[in-house]
Amino acid sequence: MAATQRLLVRHQGRPPAGPCERLRRTAPRDAVSRHGGLPLDVAIWGALAGVLVVAAFVGWFALRTGGRLGTPSQRTTYETLHTASQAAPGLRGGLTRTSAQNAVPHLQRLLGGGVVLADRSGILAVHDVDADHCALLEGPLEAALRTGRPQVLSTRQLTCGDSLCALQGGVVVPLQVDGDVVGVLGTVATVASSALTRLSVEVARFVSTQLELAELERERSRADQAELRFLRAQIAPHFVYNALTAIESFVRTDPERARELLVGFADFTRYSFRSHGQWVTMAEELRLVDTYLDLERARFGDRLSVTMRVAPEVLSVMLPSLVIQPLVENAVRHGLEPSERPGSLSISIADDGDEAAVRIQDDGVGADPLHLVRVLSGSDPSDAVGLHNVDERLRAVFGEEHGVRIRSAIGVGTTVTLRIPKRRPDGATD
Repeated sequence: MAATQRLLVRHQGRPPAGPCERLRRTAPRDAVSRHGGLPLDVAIWGALAGVLVVAAFVGWFALRTGGRLGTPSQRTTYETLHTASQAAPGLRGGLTRTSAQNAVPHLQRLLGGGVVLADRSGILAVHDVDADHCALLEGPLEAALRTGRPQVLSTRQLTCGDSLCALQGGVVVPLQVDGDVVGVLGTVATVASSALTRLSVEVARFVSTQLELAELERERSRADQAELRFLRAQIAPHFVYNALTAIESFVRTDPERARELLVGFADFTRYSFRSHGQWVTMAEELRLVDTYLDLERARFGDRLSVTMRVAPEVLSVMLPSLVIQPLVENAVRHGLEPSERPGSLSISIADDGDEAAVRIQDDGVGADPLHLVRVLSGSDPSDAVGLHNVDERLRAVFGEEHGVRIRSAIGVGTTVTLRIPKRRPDGATD
């Protein structure tokens, strides 16, 4: 009902249209996009390649035949493909007000009637539908969003009180991305028929495909940015300096210990670069964590106390490489190192049904929760190692519900939790 109320508010205060003008006028486009109205400049040319190639071939054939396609069927095919190729770029940024306004004129030519595009925030764009009929469409639009099923409109539902109104029927079809309803496509026409319903469903499927491609492109861009940050943060310069300084301090006093630390440092760097982009077992990731902590214990001495509890059932769980170690490094560097007193670090990984529950807790200096929110969102230039990067990678691989969770307060310490599904996503490789 909230969506319906928003739609009603959008049409209040508009001057009435004359009966002859009503079906020809485009209603104002003042809805606000749920994405902020900002088009996402991404490329989906791969998805359009087939359409463009066929359209180019038909156009070339038309030129060769003096601009006359041989049969009505050829002309219809060319016009349909050409119109579809013009509508697709308008949806390149996902379902926003700008993309909807760019696409609706071309969708109107495909459908042959008035067109409305809306999302859960309200109507985004209309073409050849007046304000009065937009108001009549509010109920069916909301119903399609809520139920995820097409709504076929009768003549009675489109009755506007104008005896000269020619509209006889319409269809509202949900738009889906990865199975979720993200918007609706509505069309009204002067003829009510089953053909209108079938055509509307097919056009809605075309629009949904373009929106899914836009979402995939957005996710790929997001993953590429996270991967770049991942490469930059794999081995921080301060860690290299601190590790080598700690090793140097043992060269004369305890050569055997220096040798062990040097071997550990070599293994750490080798693992970091070798495992880039790979999946590893929990046991392998924890070996890296243990190697890292051994180097840090050599530097901190008695100031650092570490407790690790791991359920045997989770040792074989597969996860992206370098997920836990950066979080441990962040706890040491930003939580314990700035403190003037000895600190403790607790790492626990429990078996929790279909998931492995990871918890990393320190009793260091803590952090302002608002600062951590900015770090996780990527809007803070802080050099907090791994938090934003690990959060992005986990969400990209396992889904939004598997990001990093942080609880912290200044002077109290910080607790980081995350959940790793035991079943790897399809397509993940070792």
